[in-house]
Amino acid sequence: MISKNNIFEQRRPLIGILRGITPLEAESISDVLIESGISIIEVPLNSPEPFKTIERMVKFHGKNGIFGAGTVLKENEVKSVSDCGGQIIVSPNLNTLVVKKTKDLNMLSFPGVFTATECFDAIQSGADGLKFFPASLLKEENFNALNAVLPKNTISIAVGGINEKDFSSWLNVNISGFGLGSNLYKPGMLVEEVKLRAQQIVKAYDKNFNV
Repeated sequence: MISKNNIFEQRRPLIGILRGITPLEAESISDVLIESGISIIEVPLNSPEPFKTIERMVKFHGKNGIFGAGTVLKENEVKSVSDCGGQIIVSPNLNTLVVKKTKDLNMLSFPGVFTATECFDAIQSGADGLKFFPASLLKEENFNALNAVLPKNTISIAVGGINEKDFSSWLNVNISGFGLGSNLYKPGMLVEEVKLRAQQIVKAYDKNFNV
């Protein structure tokens, strides 16, 4: 079973956020991401038929990737993601009921946080990691101040307005990983373009983090 202690073992801490993806693209897009080195994939629930998309990815790739949902706002949505094989729940906000439901179903919880209060409430609720959102507004120096008071080894993911050019500055403040959205995928993109972007992101990550 996947856990917060092994989610990034043998995987780059890069989450591919595929907002707007359709079930017809599920296999081809996820295939080029995993092939390029991005094997943690999030399907936001405001995408067309997100549960069907997640289910197709899980069936196609099996244990070669970690799949789940983003923009998860309600407890019943957590159950729906679990039913289609998802393993990770990501939210733009902190809803402690969503966190607790996620953990009840043995899934990984990454709620969105921005303040110290939200960070500690999320941790107390059982979150496996913290999604700092929007990271482009928070900025590295403010994350650094928050990180200084968080429990050691807290998993922190920078999401929102992030691209590969930001990796080096966030590396300096000990971020754990990144969520890549529109810089990686937008609805209507050709598979070849997504593959090229994924390769560029992975190359930049490996260079900055000495992989």
